Amino acid sequence: MPCCPPLTERPLTAVEAELTAAMFKALGDPVRLRLFSLIASHEAGEACVCDISDVGVSQPTVSHHLKKLREAGLLSSERRGTWVYYRVEPSVLAAMGQLLTSRE
Repeated sequence: MPCCPPLTERPLTAVEAELTAAMFKALGDPVRLRLFSLIASHEAGEACVCDISDVGVSQPTVSHHLKKLREAGLLSSERRGTWVYYRVEPSVLAAMGQLLTSRE
């Protein structure tokens, strides 16, 4: 993700539409959206998987959803010892906001 101009600026190219759709598809699941929000709002914009695993689904399901968010380019991860820390990619929130702004 950051790929695309505001939707009101011009029509998206096929590649831009593919990238944007992948991001929205990843966030279209309530558990993924909640995980993304937990990480984005966590101190310093990153969270240990141990801090975000209580979202009402099993740990393997949390791992699956985190993988989907990473594949969509919304999160990055880093292993530190036995834990994995996730963070929102620095430009993702700004790009998401820009994508949905109007040209007023």
